[in-house]
Amino acid sequence: MAANARTFDYHPVDGHHSVVKRMRTDMNPARAQIPEISRPVDRLRGISRHGARQSQAGSNERESATLPQEAAASQCEALTVFVADQHPVVREGLVALINRQADMRVVGEASNGREAVEQFIAQRPSMAFLALRMPVMDGVDAVQAIREKVPTARLVIFTSYQVEEAIYRALQAGASGYVLKDTPPEDLIECIRTVSNGGTWISPAVAAKLAKRVAARDLTPREMEVLRLVARGKSNKEVGVALNISEATVKVHMTHILEKLKVTGRTEAIGVAVKRGLVDLEAVAAA
Repeated sequence: MAANARTFDYHPVDGHHSVVKRMRTDMNPARAQIPEISRPVDRLRGISRHGARQSQAGSNERESATLPQEAAASQCEALTVFVADQHPVVREGLVALINRQADMRVVGEASNGREAVEQFIAQRPSMAFLALRMPVMDGVDAVQAIREKVPTARLVIFTSYQVEEAIYRALQAGASGYVLKDTPPEDLIECIRTVSNGGTWISPAVAAKLAKRVAARDLTPREMEVLRLVARGKSNKEVGVALNISEATVKVHMTHILEKLKVTGRTEAIGVAVKRGLVDLEAVAAA
């Protein structure tokens, strides 16, 4: 397990799944706390209806009513965000949304995981959105690589995939959130604020899947090797040859795999493994 790996405890709360470890499963009650910055109106500009400038004391008194919030907003340093996704359209949409916020700005983009790691370490933004699937290095590996160099990095996986294993691996690697690409824009903005301030952001749907994964039994590295070979259509004998173990040992591993996945046969085991994200059929086909 990586140095920055974290474990998660699970328990039901009020009939809903919840994951301990400062995990957020609510629907953004903090949004109501975000202050709105109002613009000054003409009548407070210190100009009388006759066009003559009012006294300095009167002008200062009126202006003081408009300054506190604007001054606070201008003095606050903008949140800096980094975006990594292999699809230009996705990046451009997210960048445009973020840059429309008065207190946020995008400081860099990347189209693959390795580039994301290098740029994040160089720029040290407030937080970053990392796609789960990227060329060269995927999002989870990028999270691990960044956290090794910058342990305090605030990173969020931004994806359309809701598979249990991917969610679990991302948070174990040190991600501060797991956000789906169909998340409403206002929730994405709230995610940036929450994560940048040290919080964790996970939608209820993702939290439910994570809770299910946390409750499941882990397969050992050897069992994972056996399962992947079985998914490629290998027989027990062929698996044994590939791993340099006896066919009897393969059968023992398969028994344990079926028990842990709570299935009764090889085909069902492969189906469950794919659904949970333990096995990637595209990778299996390419092997």
